[in-house]
Amino acid sequence: MKKKAMHIEFSLPVTFLREGKYFIAHTPALDISTSAETYEKAKERFSELVNIYFEELIEMGTLDEVLQDQGWQKTDQTWSAPVVVSSQNETIEIPLHMLEHATHHTNLQKKV
Repeated sequence: MKKKAMHIEFSLPVTFLREGKYFIAHTPALDISTSAETYEKAKERFSELVNIYFEELIEMGTLDEVLQDQGWQKTDQTWSAPVVVSSQNETIEIPLHMLEHATHHTNLQKKV
């Protein structure tokens, strides 16, 4: 008798970014990301990565611990990912003197 394949299903917040010629897929709910040269390939790789991620957690026996550390909530036997409240571009101002200091510090490190 064949065993029935078991699976779980959940919703993950995923952000897709374009960096040059690459598409980046990232989820803050697991703090993982992957990239590819096309949007569709990035989606495919992301799905594969999530599967591998969960396989590893289950094999290591750390699923509950890791998900809890990442803000997931467990109700009965069901895990729910953290909810993204907002995803937007924010304008951040960095004082010029801080940038000059960082550039100077980087140049000093290169000389060493």
